[in-house]
Amino acid sequence: MPSAAPTGSPTESPTERWDVHSLPRAGGKTFLVTGGNAGIGYFVAEQLAGTGATVVLGSRDPGRADAAVASIRSRVPGARVRHIRLDLADLSSLEASAEALGLDRLDAVVHNAGVKFDQPPRRETGDGHEAMFGINHLGHFALTHWLAPLLTAAPEGRVITTGSFAAMSERLDLDDLESTRDYEPERTYGRSKLAQMLFGFELDRRLKAVGSTVRSVVTHPGGALDSLTPSRPPLHVRTPGERLRGLPAGILVQGKDAAAWPAVRAVLDPSISGGELWTPRHFALRGTPRRRPVRGHLADAEVAAHLWSASHDLTGLEPRFGPA
Repeated sequence: MPSAAPTGSPTESPTERWDVHSLPRAGGKTFLVTGGNAGIGYFVAEQLAGTGATVVLGSRDPGRADAAVASIRSRVPGARVRHIRLDLADLSSLEASAEALGLDRLDAVVHNAGVKFDQPPRRETGDGHEAMFGINHLGHFALTHWLAPLLTAAPEGRVITTGSFAAMSERLDLDDLESTRDYEPERTYGRSKLAQMLFGFELDRRLKAVGSTVRSVVTHPGGALDSLTPSRPPLHVRTPGERLRGLPAGILVQGKDAAAWPAVRAVLDPSISGGELWTPRHFALRGTPRRRPVRGHLADAEVAAHLWSASHDLTGLEPRFGPA
């Protein structure tokens, strides 16, 4: 991440204390984690459940969601965790997903779910959108629309948007957001994650403009490998051989349990303000979470505003917030 500030920069107080292994209590709060049944999202949900909060997993697959709920309950005594059906590829279903929460307020949503395709051909959602852009960005954009009243009803609601290191070297093509003319899987994925990050920063600008108490924070998990991730059977099983083979990579990257830390901190830390970017500490790839400056193309408000307008046109929806 070329724009990252060096360790010890003024972006973080040297007296700041945050223990990823001793999180503040959050009893009485409710958090939604999209894609919380697997990967990084699972560990975000497991760690948040340990705070005493109610955690809702948003998942397309009820069987995998049930397994994730059972795994969390086996590791977090008394965990308050459940799941709802959430299919970000089906925009028409998202209103029902928000209603299925059955809540008067939602304290935070972690926009974590996503897909990545490594090979052509170009794929589309049932709504006709390029799949990575449609699920990773448009699905979360539309979901935020339906969650806005619940987030506004919370004392300090939060929208946590998960970006990626893959976004740092990409630029959006505003004339071809869905890669109809120029489809290359790695580039299209990176652009979908960049769209998510730009959405998070633009949402912050719009929240501040209307005096909302909701905060929009952007994170990215750094580098995360299965071989460095602790087992959570049947969701993920790491053999001793895989663990040994992955150890050298631990110099640069980490497991998915540690990759969850930036999002968990963005949900819980009361000192975090809207519009901030949180990443792993070391080269934005591994380590405990820290705040990074928002620079370069991530700070391009004009591109972000164009993306917002295009997303509105493509979904027919727009996240709207007002004062609490």
